[in-house]
Amino acid sequence: MLKRNTMIYTELSPNPNSMKFVLNYELVPDGLSFDYPDMKAALDKEKASPLAADCFQFPFVQRVFMASNFITITKDDETQWEEVLGNFKKFLKIYFDDENPVFTEATIENNTLIVDANDSEAVGKIKAALDQYVRPAVESDGGAINFADFDEESGIVTVVLQGSCSGCPSASVTLKDGIERLLTNMVPEVKQVVAEAL
Repeated sequence: MLKRNTMIYTELSPNPNSMKFVLNYELVPDGLSFDYPDMKAALDKEKASPLAADCFQFPFVQRVFMASNFITITKDDETQWEEVLGNFKKFLKIYFDDENPVFTEATIENNTLIVDANDSEAVGKIKAALDQYVRPAVESDGGAINFADFDEESGIVTVVLQGSCSGCPSASVTLKDGIERLLTNMVPEVKQVVAEAL
């Protein structure tokens, strides 16, 4: 049987402590993302990831995020990327070349996308706008955005920012000047967009 040839390249993100490691194949089913702020989360049976757990063996790793075909690693403030990038990239290449698992089977079973037929028309429009216009831009920066809630009375949309977006200095500007402006223009019921604290 032929082994899959893994190619990995890196991309900077707007968060100087986060680096995006992009693979030449999908890691995560479309529309899903997994954020691991610590080793405990990587071992949580609902979203366990042997890969994330192994990443936390590196002392500089503070957060692991996975979506689509990339992994975003957030490092500590003390470590410089130049000091660790080569070795970490080698670790990922060996991990994937040896065909080690990214997730446990239970993680895949517990995290399939469910479309909610009970969504209001406004919520449907908000989710569509986030998927079509916001998610691709946020993923290109090594992060993800997920819909959390919409309060019909106040017009407040709550989103969850993950990956490089979590703790990024420019996240609040992106949220207000980009996402909020887009959603208030596309969905008249929306008055404000806020991020849920992780």
